[in-house]
Amino acid sequence: MLTILGFAMIATFLVLIMTKKMSPIAALVLIPALFCVAVGQGAKLGDYVIDGVGNLAPTAAMLMFAIVYFGVMIDVGLFDPIVRGILRFCKADPMRIVVGTAVLAAIVSLDGDGSTTFMITVSAMYPLYKRLKMSLVVMTGVAATANGVMNTLPWGGPTARAATALKLDASEIFVPMIPALAVGLLAVFLLSYVLGLRERKRLGMLTLDEALVREPEQETVLAGAGTGASGGDRLRKGSAASGTGSADLTEDDDEEDEEEFKGLDPNRSTLRPKLYWFNAGLTIALLTAMIMELMPIPVLFLLGAALALTVNFPHMPDQRARIAAHADNVLNVSGMVFAAAVFTGVLTGTGMVENMADWVVGAVPDAMGPHMAIVTGLLSLPLTYFMSNDGFYFGVVPVLAEAGAAHGVSPLEIARASLAGQALHMSSPLVPAVYVLVGMAKVEFGDHTRFTVKWAVLTSLVVLGAGILFGTI
Repeated sequence: MLTILGFAMIATFLVLIMTKKMSPIAALVLIPALFCVAVGQGAKLGDYVIDGVGNLAPTAAMLMFAIVYFGVMIDVGLFDPIVRGILRFCKADPMRIVVGTAVLAAIVSLDGDGSTTFMITVSAMYPLYKRLKMSLVVMTGVAATANGVMNTLPWGGPTARAATALKLDASEIFVPMIPALAVGLLAVFLLSYVLGLRERKRLGMLTLDEALVREPEQETVLAGAGTGASGGDRLRKGSAASGTGSADLTEDDDEEDEEEFKGLDPNRSTLRPKLYWFNAGLTIALLTAMIMELMPIPVLFLLGAALALTVNFPHMPDQRARIAAHADNVLNVSGMVFAAAVFTGVLTGTGMVENMADWVVGAVPDAMGPHMAIVTGLLSLPLTYFMSNDGFYFGVVPVLAEAGAAHGVSPLEIARASLAGQALHMSSPLVPAVYVLVGMAKVEFGDHTRFTVKWAVLTSLVVLGAGILFGTI
């Protein structure tokens, strides 16, 4: 019964947010509360929620201060050269911009933290997407999928969890998987190229000068410039240039475009050009300390935000103004994390996760025993989407490894196969970082899910197939 109710709760949640019948925050809170009552454990709801909040409180604190920190860095102009450099490289070509998004997300993912990756990627790329009227779900989908592949780095989390759960060396798991993961990353770049071509066909291309000087209130049609642009490939204010748009493509009004495109404004009052190298050094030091685990990440961002505010905006009114400017993002993201704590708390506390995992493992036929590594790779897609990495790697993977061992399958193969689903995992509603991504990009979570899941599943299958082909799985 708990197994059925667990799957029903997850399905209900996904349907409601994807059809936009409920907001993600409301669904994350109310749906698990109702199902907790349905399983007869309503009296323990408070305990489950407190446990969930306690587990996610450090993550929420980290996100709150990280948003303030990177928000201040955007205000003072730290990322302006990156934005301008990417635009010059991309030459206002939507295809190049989408590919640039994938490359930037992959590079920044080397720090091992998804939230930081999404903050930096969105900060750099959002102004370009807004100015050229590109689909924001393309940006979030490409960034999430690229980060998912890179999340398999030993310091990213999943590899370390698999090594700990099966008592293996992380390098023995990760190093043989590098070729397969490289193929997965290439698949993401190919995907970004294809999606970029679609955006180019929809919007056309501008010259660099046209993109930089275009006024937000401009209502005229700009002729596409450069090779590959024609009279039919034109960029219209607030509408697609072709009829190929779908629900995957988000639309924003003119006022929001005028308000949000400030990333390339060279005259905004918050710029601190004299402090550029201080801010760059502070950011590098912060990321280095995070990778080296000198202090807990929430503490690092708390100290970093306080120092950035104090140095860049020494006057109290200016500090309050900067905090207020980013309060909307802070509230949305931290609120979503605490709401997710209700969902995870009920799933774990009621025993739904454990029963669901046992049912899935038990449903595997004995004849599949010799192929348990492949089974693990396939199961990693839905299970890491519907469960936390901790639940999957510490609750399910050991059981799969034990079943595989009975048929002569090495625990190393099980561990490597378990990494295949990470491209999909990074868009799971149970991953706090995804709310940073959609929140900063101002994309509805349901829109992101509908657009991204199919591509993330395909990328995960590419990783799994490459691992089988190279003989590491």
